[in-house]
Amino acid sequence: MVMNNVTVIKPKKTFSWSDFKEIWQYKELLYFLTWKDFKVRYKQTAIGILWALFQPFMIMVVFSVFFGKFAKMPSDGIPYPIFVYAGLLFWQFFSSALSETSNSLINNANIVTKVYFPRLILPISGVITKFVDFFIASVILAGMMIYYDYTPSLVGIAILPLLLLITFMAAVGGGLFLASINVKYRDIRYVLPFFIQMLLFVTPVIYPTSIAGAYSWILALNPMTGVIKAARAGLFGNAPINWELLGISFVAVFILLVIGIIFFKKTERYFADIV
Repeated sequence: MVMNNVTVIKPKKTFSWSDFKEIWQYKELLYFLTWKDFKVRYKQTAIGILWALFQPFMIMVVFSVFFGKFAKMPSDGIPYPIFVYAGLLFWQFFSSALSETSNSLINNANIVTKVYFPRLILPISGVITKFVDFFIASVILAGMMIYYDYTPSLVGIAILPLLLLITFMAAVGGGLFLASINVKYRDIRYVLPFFIQMLLFVTPVIYPTSIAGAYSWILALNPMTGVIKAARAGLFGNAPINWELLGISFVAVFILLVIGIIFFKKTERYFADIV
């Protein structure tokens, strides 16, 4: 009698440490998808990668004119252009990574339905490309700091990886949850841009948290508040770094990341059927 061995591939219901090993095994695919996303974004554009500089710079100019000059928005003693640009750097990274992660399954439906690979690679690859944009756009911030004669402290430089980690966790955690829902309910891709626009105004990008007065605790519920405040304090030295607020932000985004991964893994089995 001939015995046929049958291998059944099915996703696990929950996240485990073996998922990290599996992602590492598919690291070449992660690299390919990241490089593909990066090339596609700037393919057949006149200025190419300079769009990563142009977009935050122009937003900074518009905000500086309307909120800094006309509305006289306070900036904690920091020149408003560099004040708002520091906040925009982290906000652009978060918002673009959140949007990319949320649509990662839909945008790659052709491979999700055909081959097996760790589905977590798709949202992760989308966020990695945003790191590249962040570092490119940081060139303008460095130039502005030289122009306005600001020298960051060693603590200010050392804290930047932690701030990027928190921003990464916030974008991936929220993005995994939204990506799982987006597979079944395509309303997410229409609602998300509106949600991100609204979230901008409850994040201290164009104003300092002090403007909220006694209600500043409401802004503290937003994890990006701690990130942006710490970035400005570390780079410009206008205030001490609020480690307590930053710690709360880290714990909040860690919980969000865990919830996002668990929800993603629980719904992963249905992706190929309904994507």
